[in-house]
Amino acid sequence: MTPTVSIIMPVYNCRAYLDDAIESVLEQTLDDFEFIVVDDGSTDGSRERLAEWEQKDSRIRLLVRSHLGVTRALNEALFSARGIFVGRMDADDISEPDRLRRQVVFLHENPDIVAVGTATLFIDEDGLPEIGRAHV
Repeated sequence: MTPTVSIIMPVYNCRAYLDDAIESVLEQTLDDFEFIVVDDGSTDGSRERLAEWEQKDSRIRLLVRSHLGVTRALNEALFSARGIFVGRMDADDISEPDRLRRQVVFLHENPDIVAVGTATLFIDEDGLPEIGRAHV
């Protein structure tokens, strides 16, 4: 079955942020997605944590490789993607729960549009907004 969205996420030594990033994807209100995560040769325990997440949720597909950089990791994930749409995620980002649903609805309602983005809210290491650093 073809998923609506393939979310692709490269990971290189982001162990400290992985759980929050992954949970924010798995808790999306639109759950018809595959989550392709590429470990790009991490040495900080990221690969092992990603393997644990892959065992917990069948939507996660972990690709493991030696460290060749973010561009190659993204290309590898993109070549593996089966979704109608592709969503991009960084390993140190957190997605709002309604992100995917809103983006997919917008793209369906606007077939001439080929890409969408989101607003950005920078947060500190405690998850609190950094005043004055929000970008749209």
